[in-house]
Amino acid sequence: MKLLSAALLPGCLLLALAAQAQAPSTPLAAANAPYQPSATKTNDLVHTRLAVRFDYAKRYLYGQEWVTLKPHAYATDTLRLDAQGMDIKSVAIMSGGAQQPLKFDYSDKNNLRINLDRLYKPGEEYMVYIEYTAKPDELQVQGSQAITDAKGLYFINPDSAVAGKPVQIWTQGETQSSSAWFPTIDRPNQKTTEEIAMTVPAKYVTLSNGRLVSQKPAGPGLRTDTWKMDLPHAPYLFMMAVGDFKIYKDTWRGKEVNYYLEPKYAPFAKQIFGNTPDMLEFFSSRLGVEFPWNKYSQIVARDYVSGAMENTTATLHGEQVQMTDRELLDRTYDQESVIAHELFHQWFGDYVTAESWSNITVNESMADFSESLYAEHKYGQDEADAHNYRYRQSYLASPRDAAKNLVRFHYNNKEDVFDLVSYQKGGAIVQMLRTYLGDDVFFAGLQKYLTDNKFGNGEAHQMRLAMEAVSGQDLNWFYNQWYYNNGSPAVTIDYAWNAGSKTQSVTIKQTQPGEPFRLPLAIDYYVGGKAQRQRVTMTEATQTFTMPLAARPELVNVDADKFTLWQKTDNKPLAEYAYQYSHAPLYVDRREALDAALTQQTTSSAARAVVLAALKDKFYGLRIAAIQGLKLDNKTVAKAAAPTLRQLAATEADTHVRAAALLALGELKDKKDAKTLTAALGSQSYGIQGAGLQALGEIDAPLALARAKTLESEPHLASAVTGVYAAHGGPAQWNYMRTTYDAATGRSRYGLIAPMVQMLGRLDDPTAFGEDVDRLQKVALQPQLRAYGFDKRMIDALQKGAAAQTGAHATQNQATAAAAVQAIQAAK
Repeated sequence: MKLLSAALLPGCLLLALAAQAQAPSTPLAAANAPYQPSATKTNDLVHTRLAVRFDYAKRYLYGQEWVTLKPHAYATDTLRLDAQGMDIKSVAIMSGGAQQPLKFDYSDKNNLRINLDRLYKPGEEYMVYIEYTAKPDELQVQGSQAITDAKGLYFINPDSAVAGKPVQIWTQGETQSSSAWFPTIDRPNQKTTEEIAMTVPAKYVTLSNGRLVSQKPAGPGLRTDTWKMDLPHAPYLFMMAVGDFKIYKDTWRGKEVNYYLEPKYAPFAKQIFGNTPDMLEFFSSRLGVEFPWNKYSQIVARDYVSGAMENTTATLHGEQVQMTDRELLDRTYDQESVIAHELFHQWFGDYVTAESWSNITVNESMADFSESLYAEHKYGQDEADAHNYRYRQSYLASPRDAAKNLVRFHYNNKEDVFDLVSYQKGGAIVQMLRTYLGDDVFFAGLQKYLTDNKFGNGEAHQMRLAMEAVSGQDLNWFYNQWYYNNGSPAVTIDYAWNAGSKTQSVTIKQTQPGEPFRLPLAIDYYVGGKAQRQRVTMTEATQTFTMPLAARPELVNVDADKFTLWQKTDNKPLAEYAYQYSHAPLYVDRREALDAALTQQTTSSAARAVVLAALKDKFYGLRIAAIQGLKLDNKTVAKAAAPTLRQLAATEADTHVRAAALLALGELKDKKDAKTLTAALGSQSYGIQGAGLQALGEIDAPLALARAKTLESEPHLASAVTGVYAAHGGPAQWNYMRTTYDAATGRSRYGLIAPMVQMLGRLDDPTAFGEDVDRLQKVALQPQLRAYGFDKRMIDALQKGAAAQTGAHATQNQATAAAAVQAIQAAK
């Protein structure tokens, strides 16, 4: 599972929350939440065969199921299955080809309790037949911050009421929602083979797990597709999808690799998913375990309830991955990384599955780690390090997550474990383990974990045992510290040079509460332009490390590998940061130096020199960071940076760097840049077009408003158009802004929140003002956004919007805003 919030919200989170040291916490911070044991196995699933058909008008699934099971450890004459909100028509034991009715209780509409025909011994197989109707739209269930809905089966536009929107059916099983469309033991520590026969309108395409074994006519306008999965996997990984999809057929080592997209995006399938075969080859080779399934398909669905889902052999993506050729000009690796993430799950999650949601780290932390692993292979070390850095900073900027263990046996809702700890923090911890053990040992450990637990379940302890077996080391300290405890270190670093003994000392002090972390570190000492590496292990709260050197070093670079997960106050002078930028090899080395220089750019020529160098850095991400960090309201900074900004705005090849440079030109407010900004409006890159339009608004607002009007029909520029209207327009543009916001979904709508906030102070008409307030109030009340502090941000926006009211309706509008603030504050 790749969370949409994980793909989108960390950037918003960083804006909402100032980076700060972790809040005090204790290992028992979650003690008030109940202990969540692994599910007890009374019966084991063996094989699940389904025959289903759909009622689009009622949004029902009519199903028949033949489920084969066996008692796990003790003889039993009862069976309990998860079945959410269904109508159960009949239950029978299969004897040969005959059905013998069984008594059952389904009074709670959630647990199907069946009395078997006799006592079955451990390991003795039996088959139960169930006829049922699933009614997902009638379920009284709630989603979560991670997965916004939990009804399992989704009918998208089934009555074709929304013009231009495709009719689709798809499923989402994680965490325990497969039991909303077929009775099963809906727990991650169950594994079963599978066969699904779907009867669907003949005009549609289907996809499920495994291979398509037959397609047969099923009456006028209907067809039955049968999919078969011969290898066992968890029930939450079952999937179905039905709709008007075009299939692009690729291949890898003779196995099918297919991409299912809406017809309008089919011409771009290879551009969207084309790196998949390379990912399959790279991951198979790196892990020493060949991709274990018989095919790999990826499908894109509308209105998906999260980011993406690693259904076995058939990943489902949200519509944000579908792009045209023009959109693909602006795609970053952060957007492509979801493809690597979900594919890696086919090993870590599907082949070996977390035995409980408490141990979701062995699924999700590994998949997050895979994103930078593939970036390193395909795009280079800087791309990988930048990806890791962004994820680490997302976690470190969230003090509320400091009290959570990575392996979490105490929680209130199983959805709670899908968070920055299981994903971003966990991925950083896996990278630290890789750095500590070295690649050969680390990947041998992953190979052993996968091989020892194939087609079964795993947990963090089993991964530890695999790593210990191949490394010959005791790793309890690492797992106890990072997996079974919480928080992360906060440190200060100080330096001293002893000229008499020619010794450099480095003092590191851990300032977080509680026991100190054990921290293996590399320290690089640069003397005469060459680095000498010292490996140390910090075990105390305060520790000093010394190094004899031929001369005073130009730079001491602590944590030279740049993978330690900590909050760092590095008391290093600017001169050393400048040297670090030009001599240390890694992205994070240069990023740290740039960040230090940006804080002194208005007062120090040396700092400005670092910033100006970063504007021309070899990595596009650092060029962007430098541009966005410029304080262009300072005349000295503006004068120094302007020539490079103008060059980047006119000739930079990377669309995101050029867009950032165009926006910076807007801040300069120099009318001679209008020609460059106007030229940008003709770019094929939506990012460049949008940046040019918004920057033009800062130089020539009437022209920008006029050009924005001509671009209203282009939905990909909605954020830029609304931005210009919010900054320079007024009531005349409100209808477009409201209509555009209401029509947007997912990431697109998130991008329109800021213009809606900015527009509030420019609206005097009570109806328009109230419409804006209503939409911002709804943003504040969304649980997944409240978790990131959007309720407080919207309260602040509403109060500022009310304060800006000076027109004839100021009192009425201020009362409207005050009522919304009160409602937000009253919400739980």
